[in-house]
Amino acid sequence: MDIVYAIWLRSIKRYLRSKSRIVGSLGMPLFFMLVLGFGLNSIVRVPGMEGDYISFLIPGVVAMSVLFTSVFSGIQIIWDKQFGFLKETLVAPVSRLEIMLGQTLGGATTAVIQGLILMVFALFIGLEPTGVTGFVIAVLFMALIGVFFTAFGIAIASRMEDMHGFQLIMNFVIFPIFGLSGALFPIDSLPAWLRPLTLADPLTYGVEGIRYGLTGAAQVSPVICLAVLAGCAVLMTAVGAYLFRKISV
Repeated sequence: MDIVYAIWLRSIKRYLRSKSRIVGSLGMPLFFMLVLGFGLNSIVRVPGMEGDYISFLIPGVVAMSVLFTSVFSGIQIIWDKQFGFLKETLVAPVSRLEIMLGQTLGGATTAVIQGLILMVFALFIGLEPTGVTGFVIAVLFMALIGVFFTAFGIAIASRMEDMHGFQLIMNFVIFPIFGLSGALFPIDSLPAWLRPLTLADPLTYGVEGIRYGLTGAAQVSPVICLAVLAGCAVLMTAVGAYLFRKISV
């Protein structure tokens, strides 16, 4: 476990030392939260939350922040490949599974920190958490989103050599995942043909879990959300570990 902790700590230190990364990662979520939240608050009607679209939107924006921060942490694998750090790590007498787990937990932790920063900001613009228990539930779902999408990013990065190609592929994949998650709109109002796609999206269950924790309302049972997202996180970690074992430098 020492190697897992060491790599996790390296990821956290790199994140905390990069102030521009922290501030830059908040740009798009804050734009969605402020512009869409206040701009559409009096227009969009959400069942059970009439006149309070911003409270509906905040959990989705938090999930978006966690999603993008975690999935793009996979680029660190390509970075380490190009600068030789990964090669030095792989020749050490440790298993590749430990290295991958350290990277995954590090990326997930930084994503949760990013989400927490956004939640603190949201408290000043109208977010009213249901209580300490709800806050803990929201953090739990943020952590599961972080693990799933960090492992997903590592799995993709393990098969690539070019950072620009990784970013293009991730943008191509991640935006549809976010768009179908119900982060910006209630899934109960979707057309019948689109609803199955939304329910097949793992992020949907993360968004609804965070929404339940912060507002007490969700369109999918929180128990189902927890079971589905936890299962997806375990499965993706296994896939990421398998592909990482086959990585070549």
